[in-house]
Order: sequence, then C-alpha cells, then structure tokens
Amino acid sequence: MHQSSFVRMAEFVKQYLDPCENLTIVDLGSRDINGSYRDLFLCDKWKYIGVDLQPGKNVDLVISNPYDWEELADNSIDVLVSGQALEHIEFFWLTFEQVERKLVENGIACFIVPSRGEEHRYPVDCWRFYPDAFHALAKWANLRVLNVYTQWQNKGWEDGSDMWGDTFAVLQKPERNPD
Repeated sequence: MHQSSFVRMAEFVKQYLDPCENLTIVDLGSRDINGSYRDLFLCDKWKYIGVDLQPGKNVDLVISNPYDWEELADNSIDVLVSGQALEHIEFFWLTFEQVERKLVENGIACFIVPSRGEEHRYPVDCWRFYPDAFHALAKWANLRVLNVYTQWQNKGWEDGSDMWGDTFAVLQKPERNPD
C-alpha cells in the first residue's frame, strides 16, 4: 500500500466512524503485501476482519469466490473498506452486488483505487477508476454516493504514490422501506 492511500483511509476513519459505536469492519483485499489498514481500526468497540481470496498476513477470513461471499452473513457488515483491490477484480461490478448484500442498512463502504499508474499485476491488473465509475456502480448496486473524488494533482508523496491518482469513494446502503 502506498502512503497516500493510508492517509486517505485515516481521513475516512476520522470523518465517518464513531469510536463509541460497535462496528463490524471488513477490509476487502486485506492481505498485507506492503502494508495494511488494520492499525487504523484498533478500537475497543470495533471488530476488524481482514478478508481476501488467499491466506496470508492480515487475512482473518478467506473467501472462496469474489462474487459470492457465502462465508459472511447477509446484512452483517457495518463498514466495508477496500484499498487497491478493485483494479485486480475482473468483474468488480459483481463484487458490488455482494457489498450491497452484506452491508447493514445505513452501512458504509470506502474504496480507494487508482485512476492512473503503471501496470501492477497481482495476479491481474484490469481497471482504473474515475468518480463517474462509482456513480455508475452505486446505481448498479442500489447504493448512495456520500463522497467521491480523484486526486488529479500530484502532491509529491515521497513514496511515489502520487503516480496512482487515487480515486476515493464512500458509498452507503440506504434504508429499505418496508412494503
């Protein structure tokens, strides 16, 4: 993970999460390749679950299918976070159906993904994302966009992470009207 991604996720935690609230937080694509978000979610009232397709450092739960998370109960996740994972998921829109299915009502999801940058296969590198992508994905999965932007300007991060032009998105699952 690059430094700018960690900083953005820390800003998300500060702005959107309440340390006094009991939260189940799932980190999708959590395997620690060169860093993780886990330390941002060390709070007595929060339960952090690192989820990935492969076992490894920072993985608490291995899911067998990125398009059907049968290992997680429906309506069980308060917060889903994912950084630098969507570009490696071939059919990410199907993953968004799972996000909607697994989030509780009013649950939120935070994604940090590149809008540019060199190919970095792990094992594939399929996509780059702009704000319009998250508006479309939110529409597809019946989610609400709370915030979305792309880092268009380079900020000179020492680790070169400005080359990725991260797109940051926060989405929410709306309450359902009982009919």
